[in-house]
Amino acid sequence: MTSRRKIRELIIQFLYQWEMNKESPFEQILSLFWDVAEIKEEDKKVVEEWIRDIVKRKKTIEEKINSYIKNWSLDRLAIVDKCILMLGIYEILYRKDIPPAVTINESVEIAKKYSTEASGKFVNGVLDAIRKESGRQAWITSS
Repeated sequence: MTSRRKIRELIIQFLYQWEMNKESPFEQILSLFWDVAEIKEEDKKVVEEWIRDIVKRKKTIEEKINSYIKNWSLDRLAIVDKCILMLGIYEILYRKDIPPAVTINESVEIAKKYSTEASGKFVNGVLDAIRKESGRQAWITSS
C-alpha cells in the first residue's frame, strides 16, 4: 500500500495539472496523468475516487477557499497552494475517517515541500479556520 502522504501528493499533482490545462477535457488529463504517475495499481482506484470526488465538489471547495482568503482572490493564489487547500478542505469536510489534525499537518508539510515556508503557515491558518467552522474536533475520539 502506498503511503497516505504519497497518495495526497499524487492528488495534488493531478489537481495542479488540471488547473494548468483548464481547456483540456478532464478525462484526457486524467488519462495522461495515469500514463506518468508512479503508483501501485491497487492504490490507483483510491486516488481516482478522491480526484473525481474533489472535481465534483470543486465549486463548493473554491467558494470555501474564497471565503477565507481575505483581501486576496482565488486567481491570485499560487496554484500549488490552491491545490493543497482543495485537498485539505475536501478531507476536512467530506472525509470523516481522517482526523482534521492529520489533514492539516499533512497539508502544511506538503506546502513546505512544494511551495514555501510561508505557504505552510497560510495553509495551516486557512484549514484550521475551516476545521473550527465545520465543528469537527481536531482528533477523532471514540464514543
